[in-house]
Amino acid sequence: MEHIPYIDLKRQHLLIREEILAAVGRVIGHGNFILGQEVEQFEAAMAAYCGTKYAVGVNSGTDALFLCLKAYGVGPGDEVITVPNSFLATASAIVAVGATPVFVDAREDMNIDPELVEDKITEKTRAIIPVHLTGRPADMDPIMRTARAHHLLVIEDAAQAIGARYKGRRAGSLGHCGCFSLHPLKTLNACGDGGIITTDDEQLHRSLTQLRNIGLKNRNESDLWGYNSRLDTLQAAILLVKLKYLDIWIEQRRNNASYYCRYLEDVLEVPSERDFEQSAYHTFIIRSERRAELQDYLEKHGVGTRIHYPIPIHLQQAAKSLGYEKGDFPICERQAQTSLSLPVYQGLTREELRYVVDRIRDAHENLSSSLGQDQQTIDDRGTRHSATQGGPGPRRHGVQRPVSDAT
Repeated sequence: MEHIPYIDLKRQHLLIREEILAAVGRVIGHGNFILGQEVEQFEAAMAAYCGTKYAVGVNSGTDALFLCLKAYGVGPGDEVITVPNSFLATASAIVAVGATPVFVDAREDMNIDPELVEDKITEKTRAIIPVHLTGRPADMDPIMRTARAHHLLVIEDAAQAIGARYKGRRAGSLGHCGCFSLHPLKTLNACGDGGIITTDDEQLHRSLTQLRNIGLKNRNESDLWGYNSRLDTLQAAILLVKLKYLDIWIEQRRNNASYYCRYLEDVLEVPSERDFEQSAYHTFIIRSERRAELQDYLEKHGVGTRIHYPIPIHLQQAAKSLGYEKGDFPICERQAQTSLSLPVYQGLTREELRYVVDRIRDAHENLSSSLGQDQQTIDDRGTRHSATQGGPGPRRHGVQRPVSDAT
């Protein structure tokens, strides 16, 4: 087998090429390229899919976060609690409205630790942004209880979590609003940039429809300053086609993840799920203390991988003014040093999955010491254990049961 890329957009679009071209042709035919009927149709379909009353299409997942913060009046002097292991855009949106990101560490499941949130709340705190990282929903019930107790907003960063479920409800319907990215690398992906916001809040919906469109409430009048952040009609038309396949794609990703878990859990750390959550597997992340060597071995043998993310936000040069230092968030930092994302996209064949598994197991045997069960491991609170003294060896990220064993 010559090469298994980390992502293969060409393969995805070959299967639905004619449907996409037909949808694009319809838009070209009617000529309503800005806020055309397909945008409204896609918004209605996404609201129905996520289980919310409203959805608002915007031009990116980053703008989705930014516009929600603006619409709720978050700005200079305010603080927003989130995690440092997300993509930079989460904190960038907070900074862009003039507020200050306040970080708390993640748990082993790579999502925000709800137990650490309350200690970070001050009189300046306005909102919490839990990130459903990797497509796995954050533990939202304790977050919402804390938010209600302190009268805080909860804005879901669901950029990676379209279709994920928490206690039967889909991501985007769990907080006051949900922000999704429709970037080409996402499971529900535009052929360019795109984003969408879901909510049950009528006033937020009304504000967002103005803010994304220069503040206009009709063609000629505006009662607030706004931005140019509209979802293109062409992209909405393409997304309507893809939305029909989304649940099938997620199920394929979950089956791929199950296969990896079954054949890799004895050699390195793999993800797990609790009984009340269902990950959408935007990424499938394994962990190894010998990541660099493992990644190099896989690349040499034709398996594409990525690291999400090698530098935590609090250690970025852009975040220097926030005053954080290395060691402030030990779980997040350990994950940044050990995490490696494998190909998990829909359309991977069983032969390709087996090839990836075989190469990882080969690497485990060929490297000088075991991958994923080296001299020390770190538990959920950052405490180190010696593997030779009975500390945890290969295990699943965080908690409880595996994903389904569908084959």
